[in-house]
Amino acid sequence: MALIGAYKNVPCKLPADIAEELATTAKKLVENGKGILAADESTQTIKKRFDNIKIENTIEHRAAYRDLLFGAKGIGKFISGAILFEETLFQKNEAGTPLVNLLHNEGIIPGIKVDKGLVTIPRTDDEKSTQGLDGLAERCKEYYKAGARFAKWRAVCVIDPAKGKPTDLSIMETAWGLARYATICQQNKLVPIVEPEILADGDHTIEVCAAVTEKVLACVFKALNDHGVY
Repeated sequence: MALIGAYKNVPCKLPADIAEELATTAKKLVENGKGILAADESTQTIKKRFDNIKIENTIEHRAAYRDLLFGAKGIGKFISGAILFEETLFQKNEAGTPLVNLLHNEGIIPGIKVDKGLVTIPRTDDEKSTQGLDGLAERCKEYYKAGARFAKWRAVCVIDPAKGKPTDLSIMETAWGLARYATICQQNKLVPIVEPEILADGDHTIEVCAAVTEKVLACVFKALNDHGVY
């Protein structure tokens, strides 16, 4: 009991200036009438899109594609933030202009995908854990210097009542991974998008989906609270 009591006192408050900056960014991201553009396709994912229109998947073509999106005049009227792939955050267009500057010119907040993909949790029926916590703090520092102000981390839970999915282990892994990611991001002045992606695929009912969603979200918010996430 003494250990449990001591543990409750571990999380510390963020410095006031960092908390204020995070709150300001978060409010801008959810501005009425605007949405967030997800332009964070990985190199492999964007290859599938390029293959469909017979464009070679090169670094130059990827930069040109993002330049086309971010350079659209007036885009800032409808978009508050744009999630970028790591490569894009440091790229320039053919004119030598950093792609993040195109976003800044439209009042769009650059964000960054920080996870390193999914792996199977050992001894589970292909339930997934998200990689990327190792070295995340240092990467966040570099992302902030490059202009990013928020982050995305994808965590996945699968529903399959016949196989007992999601298991408590999967839910716990999802919740604690998101909480650790959120804490690290906030310490480095990035607003974390906390997204437990509960896949609705399957032949289960909407009531089952709702019950699983409620359980996962409850566990996620409990983990965020335990980690002292602002």
